[in-house]
Amino acid sequence: MMNNNSSAELYDLLVIGGGINGCGIAADAASRGLKVLLCEQQDLAAATSSNSSKLIHGGLRYLEHYEFRLVREALAEREVLLKVAPHIIWPLRFRLPHQPHLRPALLIRLGLFLYDHLARRVTLPSSRGIRFGNTDPLVTTIRRGFEYSDAWVDDSRLVVLNAMAAQYHGATVLTRTRCQLVQREGAFWQAELAEQHSGQIRHIQARTVVNAAGPWVASLFEQTLPGPTPQKIRLVKGSHIVVPKLHDDPQAYILQNEDQRIVFVIPYEDDFSLIGTTDVDYQGDPAKVAISDAETDYLLQISNSYFRRKISRQDIRHSYAGVRPLLDDEADSAQAVTRDYKLELDAPMSAAPLLSIFGGKITTYRKLAQAAVDRLAAFFPHIGACRTAELPLPGGDFASQVALLRELSQSYDFVPTAVLQRYVRSYGTLTSQLLGGCSNQTDLGEDFGHGLYQAEVTYLLNHEWAHNAADILWRRTKLGLRLDNAQQLRLQAFIERRQQSGKVA
Repeated sequence: MMNNNSSAELYDLLVIGGGINGCGIAADAASRGLKVLLCEQQDLAAATSSNSSKLIHGGLRYLEHYEFRLVREALAEREVLLKVAPHIIWPLRFRLPHQPHLRPALLIRLGLFLYDHLARRVTLPSSRGIRFGNTDPLVTTIRRGFEYSDAWVDDSRLVVLNAMAAQYHGATVLTRTRCQLVQREGAFWQAELAEQHSGQIRHIQARTVVNAAGPWVASLFEQTLPGPTPQKIRLVKGSHIVVPKLHDDPQAYILQNEDQRIVFVIPYEDDFSLIGTTDVDYQGDPAKVAISDAETDYLLQISNSYFRRKISRQDIRHSYAGVRPLLDDEADSAQAVTRDYKLELDAPMSAAPLLSIFGGKITTYRKLAQAAVDRLAAFFPHIGACRTAELPLPGGDFASQVALLRELSQSYDFVPTAVLQRYVRSYGTLTSQLLGGCSNQTDLGEDFGHGLYQAEVTYLLNHEWAHNAADILWRRTKLGLRLDNAQQLRLQAFIERRQQSGKVA
């Protein structure tokens, strides 16, 4: 038994899990005036939330499974998120090549009509039919198609910015800190948090606990939380490959396959195409998920069946896989499993409540967070109203990427334009904080390669919970696609020197 530590700091809310749901809930709760602590056993967005298809979308294919409520909510959220995070989320047009033997044109038109009208569109244009010609990147046998709108998102930065928003409102965010024991003692939870590197144990108390552990949401009941899991989850693996760009069009493509699945081919980091995803049931450790040879072949095959430019394994610059913790609705196939979410509240009389988050998708994270905090509002009579639909995420307080780039170019004319463009799309108005104290190119410090200057690295270490090169190269930026091994080792050596000197916590 854990000893009751009356001197332990008391929080209104302990959130376990630093993915998009956990960080979204922490940001919502803190902005309503609750005292919040969030702990994540690894880096923020280290698992599922950094391994998505990078889309804010309604889910056109979910209409085939009659998930109209989920699609309507997701479509409405596109508009909200485009407004509050214009630096990391922006509109993207999708082209759907028509294959008559897979889905009739009438069925696609009906689906796109619903997609256009299930929720109010403000910024995004409607769908339309299109014809492909000799200048298009598709094979010549495909002549007809459709075009519609959704949005792109830098998924891992969305998580980090929500953690920053929570911190701005007073939350404590602890990364690389494992919640190793939680016990109810009357109206409070007693928790032990273990810092992964030092082994230091922190004892805290909390009025409520949120289990937002993603792929570990059910196993947390076996290892840490009391009682059995109230819901079963189905782990579904989604994998992606990154190749040199297949075309110069600004649009993404959505490809239908013979197995009724769809695969996206998305413009990625200017010079690449992101191809994915798969849907494969997964049984192993979520921390060890990886793309399989069969999935790689699947993605190469469908791309080559549509595009003139053929690719092989030798073209793959990067691959990744993530495990989606979906509600187990006993669907026959992984692709048919619902992407909806369910909140399970365990609140015995006069005992501290526990809220567990099952399922969800990145597009609806804000609505899930709002619903989660609303469920806990009864335990906090003085809680404020939800404000996340109006509050810009950190760095998102500007109207236009073009205008912001113009403004930053005037203030920081010594920064290469390509680097400033990346800053706008990653940090927005936080760029001024990143570049604070820099008045010439020398002040930017060492260039570790491809415009990753020391000033940016230092900012990420000091303000965004980055601890190592992988945190910076794959989650805070995507420069891991560009830096070679020697450059990455040089970056890691710099970080370690700073940590040893005590400059970085």
